[in-house]
Amino acid sequence: MANRPDGYGMTAELNKKKAAKYSDEDEQLVVSWVCAMINETSPSPGQDNVHMWLKDGVKLCNVMNVLQPGVCKKINSSSMAFKQMENISKFLEAIEVYGVRKQDKFQTVDLYENQNMMQVYFCLIQLSSTSITKGYDGASCGVKLADSNKRNFGEAQLREGRNVIGLQMGTNKLASQSGMTAYGTGRQIMKNNQ
Repeated sequence: MANRPDGYGMTAELNKKKAAKYSDEDEQLVVSWVCAMINETSPSPGQDNVHMWLKDGVKLCNVMNVLQPGVCKKINSSSMAFKQMENISKFLEAIEVYGVRKQDKFQTVDLYENQNMMQVYFCLIQLSSTSITKGYDGASCGVKLADSNKRNFGEAQLREGRNVIGLQMGTNKLASQSGMTAYGTGRQIMKNNQ
């Protein structure tokens, strides 16, 4: 793993921001899901322990093989860096094919060099959500994603909709300016002597 200095200025601020986002609850949620998926014992709690546990990419490829058998064909068990990063890349390609959106994925260095573990956890939660949507009924740590509900309106219905004044635009049936004073004049307060 590359030893990177903390940095100064913007780099230091961004690193502090990433560190502030880290959630032990999300870590435990994801770790317990991965363990349930592949029947593995969980590591000790803590960002560094979980990072070392997931770093080689083998467990991630095994999770993907549970969801879609045979998608990660050759999993490298070597301790060489480029083989481990290759496992992570295979996993990332497999989840994109499976249906996880590109913007929800993490980059290989986020996991391998412990750059942004929260993005890794978020990606795994999205993978779980996608699996629920696709009908997987095993362990999960996400929620079912909403199904699209596209509507097809005819030309007549679209024309009718143009004639309706939406309530967010207001209404002109109840408002009036009766009793209003002109702009710039003072408010007349008088005592009733009745």
